[in-house]
Amino acid sequence: MNRREALHLMATATASLLLPSFTKLRSRALKIGIVGGKVYYRGKLKSLFVGIDQENRLVVSDVALPSEVLYEVHGKVVSPGFIDILGDNSSNPERTYHIFEKYKVTDGLSTVLQMHGGSGDPAAFYDYFSRKPHYVNYGVSTKVMSIRYQYNTAAARLKAVERALEAGALGVSHSLEYQPTPYEEVLAYARLASRYERPLVLHLRYSSPEKELEGVKEAIRLAADADVHLHIAHLHSTGGTYNMPKALDLIAEARARGLRITTCVYPYSYWATYLHSKRFDPGWREYYGLDYDDLTVVGTGERLTPARFEQLRRTPGVLVAVPEGTMPLDKTVDLALQTDFCMIGSDGGIESEPQANSHPRGAGCFATAIRHALDIGMSLEKILEKITLLPASLAPSLLQPRAAIEQGQIADLTVFDPQTIEGTATVKNPNRFSKGIEMVIVNGEVAYEGGLLRKQNGQAIRY
Repeated sequence: MNRREALHLMATATASLLLPSFTKLRSRALKIGIVGGKVYYRGKLKSLFVGIDQENRLVVSDVALPSEVLYEVHGKVVSPGFIDILGDNSSNPERTYHIFEKYKVTDGLSTVLQMHGGSGDPAAFYDYFSRKPHYVNYGVSTKVMSIRYQYNTAAARLKAVERALEAGALGVSHSLEYQPTPYEEVLAYARLASRYERPLVLHLRYSSPEKELEGVKEAIRLAADADVHLHIAHLHSTGGTYNMPKALDLIAEARARGLRITTCVYPYSYWATYLHSKRFDPGWREYYGLDYDDLTVVGTGERLTPARFEQLRRTPGVLVAVPEGTMPLDKTVDLALQTDFCMIGSDGGIESEPQANSHPRGAGCFATAIRHALDIGMSLEKILEKITLLPASLAPSLLQPRAAIEQGQIADLTVFDPQTIEGTATVKNPNRFSKGIEMVIVNGEVAYEGGLLRKQNGQAIRY
């Protein structure tokens, strides 16, 4: 008899004597049982048994229950599956989505939503990907940037956005820094999002020390004028890089007035973006206080010269990173994480192998976030809220049934070792799995376990 079989028999024997009343009518053993870990349950870490029934729903008990497969996870944490609302798989997703999901599930994610960019045609997106296997649950917002390229008039654009929302898109997203748009047009998109009870996810208009707070104020104005849930993407890189305390104060004051505003950060002190983007228009060195040799091509580690900069800028899709410390964590991310309206969002994704031209946050954001939170003295319970329950607030009817360990909830779970969890991806080598992620369960099936990819049981998240 092996150890797992012995544990199964022990659990069965114990359960037969101590079953709580709600389990007495159970006619079949659970499909999966997890015993011995600390379970993130109602905001606390508790010693509980978590099971998955034959309908892929959660069972929570003070004692172990009969299970076909029993996992002993002493010293580990059992959490709802992590939720990324800011995944980015915008480069040829039909070809790259499987790689993208691979590096997400190994970072502890059970649900990855593209709500910063997304798709200009969510109906076509969902139709295509519904026929593909998935490691994680997936979904997209309405990508206004793509729609504005496709249609020339505001009326046509608004009709396209509304069609996207009717097709089940998770929200409306726009990047005002990369595609400057008149306020009244953005307000029209915000009002559409509000009418459909979806969020407006905004990359703010400004990122310079002098003007970044104007972007925060514009977002607050939109939230008020449209009565919309407005989510500010990656505040520490656009909006609060240089003035984070004031940016947070502005948001907190707006929320105190009843406005629905949230934001997110990723736990890295450097940003990365494409050389062909507006961030590198003439004057960028003065704007950001950076020079050519401060830029590193992600995935190769190449440092740029003026000539190489000009050459690569003519090649769309080359991602470069700025130096570590450009966004000091103690002055940006750490302050934002102390608030109750800031969550983790990766704004990233790995899209090629063996060495992707992608920010390492695409592979290691969530493990890095937990490690960093613990290193700065934040409680595990607080950071877990920021990667489960708080992200669920952007699509509550769809995500809340996955974002908490409760009786009857959908069985999305992540088991990790709090002592060893850590992101290992780097600028030079983004294609590295995170450490300490022991197991990820998606819709009741094991998707990742012991360093190996398992079943693909992800489902579409859409309205």
